[in-house]
Amino acid sequence: MRLALIGYGHVGRAFARLLENKHAAYPFRIVGIRTGRHGSAHSERGLPLEPEFGPSEATVEEFLDRSRAEVVFEITPLEPASGEPAIAHIRAAFARGMHVVTANKGPIAHAYAALRDEARNAGVLFRFESTCMDGAPVFNLVRDNLPGVEILGFTGVLNSTSKIVVEALRQGRGMEEGIEEARRMGIAEADASYDIDGWDSAAKTAALANVLMDARVTPMDVERRGIGRLTPERVAELAATRKTVCLVSRARRTASGIKLRVRAEVLEETDILAAVRGTSNLLLFHTDLMGTLGTVSLSPTVGQTAYGLFSDLVDIARAL
Repeated sequence: MRLALIGYGHVGRAFARLLENKHAAYPFRIVGIRTGRHGSAHSERGLPLEPEFGPSEATVEEFLDRSRAEVVFEITPLEPASGEPAIAHIRAAFARGMHVVTANKGPIAHAYAALRDEARNAGVLFRFESTCMDGAPVFNLVRDNLPGVEILGFTGVLNSTSKIVVEALRQGRGMEEGIEEARRMGIAEADASYDIDGWDSAAKTAALANVLMDARVTPMDVERRGIGRLTPERVAELAATRKTVCLVSRARRTASGIKLRVRAEVLEETDILAAVRGTSNLLLFHTDLMGTLGTVSLSPTVGQTAYGLFSDLVDIARAL
């Protein structure tokens, strides 16, 4: 299958490496890459890991027309206020009869129901497993393994950067030092304030609620309070009482509608939500038939996010 990538940062490059390693069993090839800074690259035979970029086409539409890809990967950075231009990129692919895989949570957080319906009407598939918990099974777990189950709510610790920052504060270092550590690890958003202020978590919360609970919300509908006011002194006070702080996402279905929030919560160190350290993430589903169950990702890197893209691609290939 011919693939086109819109975006080629840490995740895109990790995905390209994974494809190269798995090429014998899964002969996919990247025929087009468009970036915001380096331009575009094309090759019908397949592009190398370090392609030679030339000037970008004037529009994404022109890039897609030139690539003639079967599957488009939208992996540009998050824009939490609107989900654009990623939503427009996805719609341009649908209009050309191209399947879409995205790791960008913005479109799912802002326009999931509309995009789902547009994909169905265009006769193409739309996948997004990497948007909320790297490559750990979330959406496909519910879709493929929980028939008839209603998701009543969820609880999650979904932002790795905030945990790295809290750990830095616990060690007496500053918030900026924690952010820089997260950047070196390749896990911080391009604008790290999205991590610190809770926008990344709010976008994930909205995306999960939209897909799993048909919430039809945006990140603006998520009550949000980040970790920006935390200090080393406050974290040390909590540590002395065997407590810590985690940025927790919560959703619950109520008689008056679905309630969503992201908040820096003080937790006992023994709380299951506090047990996932470093880049590890945890998501618990609260259901009608299965009680509470969940998925955990231990110390994921961009490699796991890339695998989420790969698993979606294989899922599409098997469905055709």
